[in-house]
Amino acid sequence: MSKIAVVTGAGSGVGRAAALALLGAGWQVALAGRRADALEATVTAAGEAGSRCLPVPTDVGDAESVAALFAAVEQKWGRCDLLFNNAGRGSPSVDFDEITLEDWYGVVAANLNGAFLCAQQAYRLMKRQAPQGGRIINNGSISAHAPRPGSAPYTATKHAITGLTKSISLDGRKWDICCGQIDIGNAATDMTERMKGGVPQANGSTMVEPRMDVRHVGEAVLHMASLPLDANVQFMTVMATKMPFVGRG
Repeated sequence: MSKIAVVTGAGSGVGRAAALALLGAGWQVALAGRRADALEATVTAAGEAGSRCLPVPTDVGDAESVAALFAAVEQKWGRCDLLFNNAGRGSPSVDFDEITLEDWYGVVAANLNGAFLCAQQAYRLMKRQAPQGGRIINNGSISAHAPRPGSAPYTATKHAITGLTKSISLDGRKWDICCGQIDIGNAATDMTERMKGGVPQANGSTMVEPRMDVRHVGEAVLHMASLPLDANVQFMTVMATKMPFVGRG
């Protein structure tokens, strides 16, 4: 029987790549995101496999919207085998004292509150379904390890995702719910388009950064998702080989 996945932020970028990889492997996929037109574009990109999609416009920072997403999944398929907690946003790159409360609260709502709300709904469903259990994969980002200049809201939430991942991984053991994290560096998406023109570095310079095909991220998520529940990739880093991250770059 085909397995059931929920992918948030599925209308573009990493979320779309992961959804397409899962669909290509025969999964049924609920596509969650704020924009209905972007979700429909993912369905179209899937071709014939789009018939196995359930697009559900969702604001992950809103508890009622997230509850409605998982209610729709349970109503259609009766279970959830995988949540890819991918939806998120950044904020303008500014000096720390110039960060607005609006940007801070917005990033926390999307990146941290959204991940918690989706994970909790998935956990509840995985706990009560038969057979019991499932897998949650959180999108952590390279920023879960090291910040970029001017990125305090994004970096703080991605560090928090690591704590969330570890806590879910521990609490879920008795219910066969496993949790891992994928940390992604410089996948070629709209979000990283600016890197082609150069982005600020820690030493004050600006540098063009290499990017990698986003399909590699989708394939990595599929690998993590394909493991049996008695095996788990706790943390995986997939990145453009020559991006400035390891050592001094």
